[in-house]
Amino acid sequence: MPESERPPAHVRAAFGLGAAGESDIERLPGEAVWRYGDVVLRRVADRTHAVWLARTFSVLEVPELRIARPLNTTDGRWVIGGWAANRFVSGRPENRPDETVLAAVKLHRATADLPKPDFLPGRQGIAADAERMAWGEQPAEIDEAGGGRWFEILAPARKPLASPDQLVHAELFGTVLFDGDAAPGLIDFVPHFRPAEWGAAVAAIDAVAWGGADMSLLGRWSHLPDWPQLLLRATLYRLAYHALHPGARDVETTRLRAAAAQVSELL
Repeated sequence: MPESERPPAHVRAAFGLGAAGESDIERLPGEAVWRYGDVVLRRVADRTHAVWLARTFSVLEVPELRIARPLNTTDGRWVIGGWAANRFVSGRPENRPDETVLAAVKLHRATADLPKPDFLPGRQGIAADAERMAWGEQPAEIDEAGGGRWFEILAPARKPLASPDQLVHAELFGTVLFDGDAAPGLIDFVPHFRPAEWGAAVAAIDAVAWGGADMSLLGRWSHLPDWPQLLLRATLYRLAYHALHPGARDVETTRLRAAAAQVSELL
């Protein structure tokens, strides 16, 4: 492990980590993520989001969820030298779709009263464009081969929603960790400001499109408020995201189309 790839010594010291031997260091999945005992250091791509995440996770309490609690430096900062730290949460992503959707429901009950992050309106990039397209806030220019045809079919079925907007995490699939019978662990939060169960709907679509979950998952959560319409917007979001992403693969398009067809039957 080249020293240049690890958190620098001054970063480790700022978070209270002394010199560590090779046996005490573990590289975790992700872009520049390192474990030092019960502390995880990760390189920060977006400082604004990292600081918001740390402040949010430092106070968030969710029954039956293990949260990666942030650590600040000895002088009180959440980010130093492009690195942030949190307590280690055991587990790994697993294809446990119903538990992931349930984790979304529990999380969003706890975030209902949290404020909208100031940086959301100005967020740019593929995910931001795809979200606005899904919600009809931006024209959708999607290639037919990338799922545009299904977007055109489903988009006119959007109807007004009764559920209010609130803080939600729409990237739960893959950021929820499972460790046997322990409560699910949450290591990230990608904020959006949409109706609560949209986060659960995106997790459900991701589970069937990317995780191979049975399509019956989509119907099992129909008791949630505005579920068919939120599933619709979750599908449009992933169709748009997939079409805009340069690394998308044909097999993913096939799975998304199958999910879109199932959602069309639930509307």
